[in-house]
Formats: sequence, structure tokens, C-alpha cells
Amino acid sequence: MADHTPDDDQFGDDDNLAENLESLDDDLVEQRADTLRRGLDDYDLDEADFEMLETAAEGPEAIRYLPTLPVVAIVGRPNVGKSALVNRIIGRREAVVEDTPGVTRDRVSYRAEWNGRHFTLVDTGGWEPDAKGIDASVAAQAEVAMDLADAVMFVVDANVGATSTDEHVVRLLRKVKKPVYLVANKVDDVRQEPNIADLWSLGLGEPRPVSALHGRGVADLLDLVLDKLPEVSAVAKREVGGPRRVAIVGRPNVGKSSLLNKAAGEERVVVNDIAGTTRDPVDEQVEIAGKVWRFVDTAGIRRRVHMQQGADFYASLRTSAALEKAEVGVVVIDVSEPISEQDVRIVDLVLQSGRALVLAFNKWDLLDDERRWFLEREIEQDLGHVSWAPRVNISAQTGRHLEKLVPALELALESWDTRIATGKFNAFLAELVAEHPHPLRGGKQPRVLFGTQASSRPPTFVLFTTGFLDPGYRRFIQRRLREIYGFEGSPIVVNMRVRERRKR
Repeated sequence: MADHTPDDDQFGDDDNLAENLESLDDDLVEQRADTLRRGLDDYDLDEADFEMLETAAEGPEAIRYLPTLPVVAIVGRPNVGKSALVNRIIGRREAVVEDTPGVTRDRVSYRAEWNGRHFTLVDTGGWEPDAKGIDASVAAQAEVAMDLADAVMFVVDANVGATSTDEHVVRLLRKVKKPVYLVANKVDDVRQEPNIADLWSLGLGEPRPVSALHGRGVADLLDLVLDKLPEVSAVAKREVGGPRRVAIVGRPNVGKSSLLNKAAGEERVVVNDIAGTTRDPVDEQVEIAGKVWRFVDTAGIRRRVHMQQGADFYASLRTSAALEKAEVGVVVIDVSEPISEQDVRIVDLVLQSGRALVLAFNKWDLLDDERRWFLEREIEQDLGHVSWAPRVNISAQTGRHLEKLVPALELALESWDTRIATGKFNAFLAELVAEHPHPLRGGKQPRVLFGTQASSRPPTFVLFTTGFLDPGYRRFIQRRLREIYGFEGSPIVVNMRVRERRKR
């Protein structure tokens, strides 16, 4: 998601883009955009394109939100083929597949599509391959998946039959008021189909035989699941109005709870030197510098789910659950220690969730000059891809500079809400492409036909093009958008729709 990497430098920014755009007449800009839009009628557009273009006709005040895609979670004990099923559904080999139980450690989300319907597929894992705790651990990740999903696929190995672990999870699944599908995997041919008869005893209805490895039965399974799946997720539904929603996230023991307590002005969260002591959900209305904010549930998982095993898995789940309900993520980083891989991973979780981002560097009062020098190098190297995020240097313990959090949050949310008028966006694209054309690829040069902002929260732009734009060129467009329009604290998404001229 980095906006600026060396391969977008080749396009340069030694131009007068800002001045040129400033000098353009607003009426002329709108007329040009209208002409470009009409020019698209010569190209093969689908129904989704026309729906998208309707937003182009609306003014910049008409903020559109992309609907939250419905979520399907895949759960089951280790080594039943969950990741293989994920790969089969998304049509590419992305989930880690290994013949060792417990390889999947994190909850990983993928965007999937079937028969024109889009949904989010969540591959769960997170247990340690430790026989003692495996029942509780698998049940826990199933419970988490149920909390955060609209439908659940419960995968069992048809050749092994129902195990005590499976039965343990089923007791939870029976209580769920969401569709649950019993998926009997590893039924590679007709001869293995009789094996699924025993699975009726689990009490989850008809077992659905599939072979994730060969694809057998997967299409029928998806037809069945999507028939009951809502168009928009009921779990992560959008709330409108009221105080803006903030998730305080970060690795264990960086000072998240201290920050919330100081902001609230009282002890609301247990603070302990032992990492990972936050257990109960925290969902608080807090006033900082005269403004009310809603700090969303940063635990996100019920107390009985917690255990020592799979700590990283639960930390990432808590973060994802909090971000689902938030509008902006404040990533707390402990500056007294080097920036870690886990810090970067949490920043990337905020980016993947499409939320606004603020970086809070905690324990700033403990810095000496030498550590400050090293910290700046670390920020440059490890957080260079989010150099656009507002930074606040605070001490959660003493409350120092806590009031600086408010302007940072307001700036990030304002960027996240921003919508650029279609005329202005196309004028920006025209000026940019004229100064810095896309490189030739195979003797052809892809052209940008028209652009529109499809939605806000986060700002999402769609470019109709005659060919595929290099990732470096797309990053260049993102970087220049930031230079002209700000977008401080918000990720920007630039999508392409490659369209061919209609045959007459």
C-alpha cells in the first residue's frame, strides 16, 4: 500500500501542476469532464461501470460509501484443508498450504467473487499445535470467527470423520443465529462419498462434500452460501452520526490503556506491566480538548477466549475487530524500543481496513538525543510508506501533549471524508498525463479515458483506461493527488477498469 517507492520517481514532479490547475476555469473543467464521459460510450462498459458513472454526475457533496462486503469465515481444526479451500475459492494460491497442522497463525482476509457477487473470505487459524489446548483453542477461533462473520463454513476431514474437537466446536456453532455450512473436505471422488454419512451426527444439517484440492463440489457450495449471504455485511454495518469512532491499536504493552485512561481522566482500564492484560471490551465516550470521541472496543473478544496460546493471533484479531467498528486507527508505538515488525504489521492492518490513520509515539519524555536520532531513521525506513499520516509525540503516563491528538484525528478524518469533484479530478489527470505520459509497453501506450471518485471513507478513485497502468504509475498518481489535495492521514485507493473500444 506504499504510496511512494523508488519506481514512481522516474515520472518526476518538476512541473507546474498546482499552478496549472489553479488557473483553469471551473465551467471549462466541467465541460471537458462531460465530453470525456460521453467519449466512454464508444467503449464496452458493463452494468457496474454505469452504476459507477452515476456518481460522477453527482456533486462533491454527495458522499458515497462503498457497502461493507459480507464476511464468510472458514473454521475447523488444523489440517482439514481450510487454506486449500480458500485458495480454491479465490482462484489463486495465496493462503499458506502446508502439510503441518497449525501453519495458519493469523486471521487473514481475502476479497473473493462468485457469479458477480463480491464477499470477504476469512481464513482462520491461530492455534499452537499443542494437543493439550487444541480443543479450547480451535473453539476460541471458531467463536471469534462467528462474532465477526455473516456466515460460517465449518470444514471437517470427511476421511477422518467427526473428532472430539469437531464436536466441541459444533456445540458453539449450534447456538449461532447465522448460517453455518458443514463442509466435508477431501472427498476427491464418488468412492469417498459414503464417508460423509457419519457427519450427519454432528447435528449441523447436510454435510456438503467437496475436494478443495480438485475443486469438486466447491461451485455448488458457493451457490448455497451466497444464496443466504446478505448483500451488505450485518456485522460491520456503517454507523452514521454521533461522535467519531476511534480505535487505539498497537502491540501489547505500548501504553494503549494508559492513553485511554488519561484521555478519560480516570482509571477505566486495568493497566499492568504484564503485556496483554487488557481483557474486557472498552467502548467509551471520552472528551478530549472539548470534543467528544467514541473509543471503540479495543478488546473485541470475550474474556473466555483469551489464553496464552496463539497470543499474536488474538492480538491481530482484537485489532481487526476494533478497526471494523472504527473510522480512524491510532497506532500507539513505544519510542523507548526500536520499531518492530509487529508495529509495522499493525500499521498495515489499519491500511488494509481502509481506515484513517494517526501515529502516536508514546513515552516521548523518555527519549534522549541518541535514541531520537535512531528513531527518526527507523521511522524513515519502516514507516516511510505512511509518511502522510499525522504524527503526535505523547506521554500516555503523564498526559503530555495529549491535546495534540485532537487536531491529528480531525485532520485524518477530514481527509478520509474528502471528495473531489469529477471535473477537477479529470483536469488533474489530464494535466498530469500531459506532463508525465505513461511509458510505452510493447509499443502501446495505455490511455486514461476518464476518472471519477467512486466513494469516500477511504477516498477511492476509479480510472477507465485502454490498458493496464503500471503499479509504479498508479503510485505516482496517488503521490501527486496527496501533493495537490492533501489527504493527510487517509489511505487513497486507485482502481482501474481497462475497457476496449466497442466493435461497430
